[in-house]
Amino acid sequence: MTVTVRAFRPGDAPAAAAAYRAGRPHLVITPEVVGWLAARPHYHLLVAESDHRVVGTARFGPLTDSAEAGQAFLNVSVEPEHRRRGAGGALLRAAERALADLGTVTAHGWVDDLPGALAFAARHGYRAGRDAHFGALDLTAGLPPLPGPPPGVELRRAADYLDDPYPLYLVDVAGALDEPGDIALNAQPYQEWLAEIWQRPDLDRDLTTVAVVDGAPAAFSSVQTDGARRYWSAFTATRPEYRGRGLAKLAKLDSLHRARAAGCTAAYTSNDGSNAPMLAINEWLGYRRCATEFKHSRDLSA
Repeated sequence: MTVTVRAFRPGDAPAAAAAYRAGRPHLVITPEVVGWLAARPHYHLLVAESDHRVVGTARFGPLTDSAEAGQAFLNVSVEPEHRRRGAGGALLRAAERALADLGTVTAHGWVDDLPGALAFAARHGYRAGRDAHFGALDLTAGLPPLPGPPPGVELRRAADYLDDPYPLYLVDVAGALDEPGDIALNAQPYQEWLAEIWQRPDLDRDLTTVAVVDGAPAAFSSVQTDGARRYWSAFTATRPEYRGRGLAKLAKLDSLHRARAAGCTAAYTSNDGSNAPMLAINEWLGYRRCATEFKHSRDLSA
């Protein structure tokens, strides 16, 4: 089998999305989002082609919100039936060369908890680190009842902030800075947040619930969907001064009830293995672990 690695072209979006999802039913990604990501200035996308068919992708670029220079993300996916035929290695080598040219010191990626995937990463010099767990929730099986909000708390939608999403940005940044991880982060500038988070095409502003305290957004549960029946819990965050009041749990439950009423049938989420509070909330909501992945890193500066 001859494998060709080349730059992504817009017409590759459906096949690239399929390669990304193959063997990973817990992921929610659409061709529209793949094309949108590929157009972002700091996002790079290569495809592996065999017999004129896209069978894998490499997604990489600098971590622009890292407090440490030279950090980058790099993730490779190959359709299961085309693995162990050279596509993954060719994609990885091409992406590493491109990252090295960008001045990357360390490449970070996530690897499925599967023997073949873990062996591939180790064989190419990547060292394993922290874990993250995916959860799946059957929305057709029901949800815990939704209580009324406590006094002084109002539940709204992100769609209510179309004219001025800045208050939601403040919640997002506060939560992101406290996320478990190996890399210290800087606060993402507002204009960059608008371009990369708020304007993302699969962000569902109607299903994203915002918990408002005394008129100010205090927490939210952000949602991405495939435009049909699949729901992805993208990020749930609470500003530090409002934590410990159950607002994240309330926002997430309200969002799931909204999703069920809108016709969504399956919900998915992912959390760092050390994030015990959110893992506990997801278990209470009914999510059940369906997959695990491990963070892997490699020094590219040598």
